Amino acid sequence: MLKILKPTSFKRVIFFLIADITLSLLTLYFSYLLRFNFHIETKFLHTFWLVFTIITPLKIFFMLFFRVYKVVWRFFSLIDAKNIIKAHLLAYLTFILIYIIFKDMINPFPRSIIIIDFFLSLIFIGSLRISKRVVLESHGTKAIKPSLIIGVNSKTTTIIQSALKSQIEYFPSAIIAINDKTTTDMYINNVKVYDINSIKKVVSKYNISTAIITEQLDRKQLQDIVNKLNTVGIKEIKKIELLDFETKSFKDISIEDLLAREPKDLDNKAIQKFIKNKTVLITGAGGSIGSEITRQCHKYKASKIICIDHSEYNLYQISQQVPSIETKLINILDKEALEKIFIHNQIDIVIHAAAYKHVPICEDNIDSAIKNNIIGSINIIDMSIKYKIPKLVIISTDKAVRPTNVMGTTKRIVELYAQNVPSHNTEIVAVRFGNVLGSSGSVIPKFKEQIENGGPVTVTHPDMTRYFMLIPEACQLVLQAATIAKGGELFVLDMGEPVKIVDLAKQMIKLYGEENKIQIEFIGLRPGEKLYEELLINESDKETKYSSIFIAKPTKYEYKKLVKDINELLKSNDKIKILKKIVPEFSHK
Repeated sequence: MLKILKPTSFKRVIFFLIADITLSLLTLYFSYLLRFNFHIETKFLHTFWLVFTIITPLKIFFMLFFRVYKVVWRFFSLIDAKNIIKAHLLAYLTFILIYIIFKDMINPFPRSIIIIDFFLSLIFIGSLRISKRVVLESHGTKAIKPSLIIGVNSKTTTIIQSALKSQIEYFPSAIIAINDKTTTDMYINNVKVYDINSIKKVVSKYNISTAIITEQLDRKQLQDIVNKLNTVGIKEIKKIELLDFETKSFKDISIEDLLAREPKDLDNKAIQKFIKNKTVLITGAGGSIGSEITRQCHKYKASKIICIDHSEYNLYQISQQVPSIETKLINILDKEALEKIFIHNQIDIVIHAAAYKHVPICEDNIDSAIKNNIIGSINIIDMSIKYKIPKLVIISTDKAVRPTNVMGTTKRIVELYAQNVPSHNTEIVAVRFGNVLGSSGSVIPKFKEQIENGGPVTVTHPDMTRYFMLIPEACQLVLQAATIAKGGELFVLDMGEPVKIVDLAKQMIKLYGEENKIQIEFIGLRPGEKLYEELLINESDKETKYSSIFIAKPTKYEYKKLVKDINELLKSNDKIKILKKIVPEFSHK
């Protein structure tokens, strides 16, 4: 019984055909009643059925022609109302032509009936179409948003089906084909497919307010599509991902999506082989990088994941996402607590992500930055060597290249220590990369907050550029670099082309649809900042078998002297002077 009642396209067409025939009969009869003051003379009733059998098929034919019977009831729109008017105009004009040609056969027939019936038919047939939408919206259902689907694939069909079942708030009005050009001018579930050059025309025709991207597009394609949509006035741009789509939810296109790059040579098999069935210790596991490394190790089936962080909240957050981990609430400066972890666990891999990374804060707290970043890292390195950990991976930064700030200099000293310490059976590798999108210290969350608060968006300098990479991409490449490490390498990740921060701000403002409201304000460089970050120290960097990973030329620094210089740094009152002694290229700003 339930199956019989289940709505289908065929049942919908049959329902409206029967309804339109019935309404046409009623409106025509009512037109006669109105014309004759509710007392129809018998002689005029003789032609009533003839008029009905001519005009009703004409209305149905022209409504079929304008695809009125293909419209989903709850999504009846202004475009569909216009099509009903067009169908009526053509039907009644055709009837007038037939009447003129076959006047003797149709008489007696009062011609004013045509005008009365035209308006009554429009009112009744149009009201039936719009009735369901009025009822649904009056009962507090989600607003129906005319939407443009970008891409032709299985998700496209599922979106339309979900809309028909009232499971989503979007009404697919048109589809834009990107990769499959053969579908242009075809229909998918009665929704027409257009080519990409038709976006402006389609948005205007259907009064579209939202776009839903179903295709997996590369960064350039996505940027082009978003720019086209913004140009024609669409501000609400959604995307679908498999996990979200299963629950019928959509995500806004973000600036991270527009800057994201998929690694061309990601070797999942090598990473899984490296991580699977291993015990992995991760420091700074609750931070932006550390938490993603934790998720990746879980994904690649590590047998045990031990997470160290000095922030209770950060550890709580990652433990909720990956419940199987062991959490250790300690500071990497606490050697005694660290040693207990190394003693009581047979660790295979250590990934050291803990560090103070915010440049201005490190400038204001030089002693803390030195202790945490240098001494804390030395503790991890020395402990890994002492307990013969097979592999130690140290997360570094592009700010370590010719540093202009304390944070970058401390990370450069850690690189020097990692390259020159007698490592014995432990393979120590450092991996250097630039800014990650969406991290706690990233400029993007700051810009989002400023835009949502109405601006202005503050940028330090119009020429400032930075390298950007998605957190998952960076972490996968870190693990991939570790798979080929033999010990002593300083790996550099290919960060692509640098991005101007002011262009980033403009793009974000545009995504929010606030380009005419929010201003950009330049506030000047902060202490320790430089306009351009660098990744490669010199031209002698070597390539690896992966095009996304390079090896920087090692820097020799006599180990005993380095230890002596670091001890001097800890005791000195002029920290900047000793930092410059250890890292001669350090140019403090």
